[in-house]
Amino acid sequence: MDKSWMHSDRRSKAYEFGVEAFLNFAVENLLTTTHIRCPCVKCVNLKLFGVGIIRDHVYFNGIDQSYKNWTFHGEPWEATTNASRNVEEDDGHSRYSFVSEEIDMDDNDFGDFGSDPYEFANVIGDGDQPVYPGCRKYTKLSALVKLYNLKAKHGMSDVCFTKLLILQGDLLPEGNTIPTSMYEAKKTLCALGLSYEKMHACPNDCILYRKEYEDSTNCPTCGISRWKEGKDSILKEGVPAKVVWYFPPIPRFKRMFQSHETAKSLTWHAARKSIDGQMSHPADSPSWKLLDDKWPEFGNEPRNLRLALSSDGFNHHSSLSSRYSCWPVILVTYNLPPWLCMKRKFMMLTLLISGPKQPGNDIDVYLEPLIDDLKSLWVGIRGVYDAHNGEYFTLRAALMWTINDFPTYGNLSGCVVKGYKACPICGDDTPSHRLKNGHKICYIGHRKWLPINHPYRRQRAAFNGKPEYGIPPEPLTGEEVLHMVENGDRVCWKKKSIFFDLEYWKYLPVRHALDVMHIEKNVCDSIIGTLLEIPGKNKDGIAARLDL
Repeated sequence: MDKSWMHSDRRSKAYEFGVEAFLNFAVENLLTTTHIRCPCVKCVNLKLFGVGIIRDHVYFNGIDQSYKNWTFHGEPWEATTNASRNVEEDDGHSRYSFVSEEIDMDDNDFGDFGSDPYEFANVIGDGDQPVYPGCRKYTKLSALVKLYNLKAKHGMSDVCFTKLLILQGDLLPEGNTIPTSMYEAKKTLCALGLSYEKMHACPNDCILYRKEYEDSTNCPTCGISRWKEGKDSILKEGVPAKVVWYFPPIPRFKRMFQSHETAKSLTWHAARKSIDGQMSHPADSPSWKLLDDKWPEFGNEPRNLRLALSSDGFNHHSSLSSRYSCWPVILVTYNLPPWLCMKRKFMMLTLLISGPKQPGNDIDVYLEPLIDDLKSLWVGIRGVYDAHNGEYFTLRAALMWTINDFPTYGNLSGCVVKGYKACPICGDDTPSHRLKNGHKICYIGHRKWLPINHPYRRQRAAFNGKPEYGIPPEPLTGEEVLHMVENGDRVCWKKKSIFFDLEYWKYLPVRHALDVMHIEKNVCDSIIGTLLEIPGKNKDGIAARLDL
């Protein structure tokens, strides 16, 4: 089809006939007159309109002259053969390795850019287009990714970045493809992103406005409005009082298997041989072996994923704001070898919970969409393509445990982590004692974990004045914990954890774990602060001496 009219004067007959021929071509191929992508300069195929509105846009705004291959309107994609032939370079690395280096994505992870296949065509086109005529080092996409990476690393504002793009465009030769605004840059990079959902939440952490509450305007628990209240105490209709960001993990798991190298690494645990009898990988753990033994159909497929969940709160405003808390929830994939599973590009952010206060024990409310996805992953996701084996299979996944500091351990497990019954292992038999002068609770029954003949067990003066002949308690199983919380045991348990909604959770021997970093840091801070008498960190005070 003749496309020379795209460069003609918009007042000419050639342009008029060309527009009509284009619209007829689009209607014949798409079989619709109401949902067609608009190719004008402003819409650039991102918005859907009817034929009449598109005709007006193309006349008033002009058609995007870089849109040479009408893939959005039914024309076959000419670059398919070139793209499939050049996906991998001679050195075995992806043609988009610059993207993986800049934004921590894995090589070849660009096989699925969402529900719209034309988004991938856009990225291929931008990846082939030089940043200016004759440039061999950078394409439009690679240059933009590097510039955007600088913006993110150094906290550049959108206004500053727009001015940088304008200056960059002026410095480069004429005909360069550098966008002239932050908005245009985001439209180019949008296909590299992943899907997310913005969910409205009750400011008091009662519910998420989803499923049966999707159309509610007030919280059914506390009655507070869904909408934000302005300074004049007037509700701003349509502006949510609290928003939670959810990043579904299932599309990203699919994308991992579309990478040849990553799909191969995801079965690394099945090919390794542990001959020393030591636990060098979670594949050596009892939880992993229990999943294999209790559900053989799950364990016999090495591509089924084993996951860990971690969360903690922080204030990225530091000391500038005390009324802000942000809680990211991250998934880690243990199928990968140790040198990959803790890399940043394989740690999946699934939830971002922010607000003036931390969610505390109500964090289960925000975990609901993630638990729903974990249930679906346990049943199985059909039609996942494995690039390494070149076949489709049903992907399943199981959450093995959570890893947190001690306060978050209590929030996620529902266990009491402060007071007289603060030990999750000892429970009702926690050996606690309130200090008379320091007014703190101390736990001094730790000698029962020593060997039965250890000399410390018989020492009196160095400890609490009594010998210790007790034996360490056995940790409760998941089934025992579930029985206790369902029967109203509120001495050591605050709630029933939402993780018990997972079919396999109650059978796991280890459901919640403490991360070593927080423990080492706190103990080290206390010791160094006491030895060096650092103000605010010194534990050696008058009350401590009197209690000793």
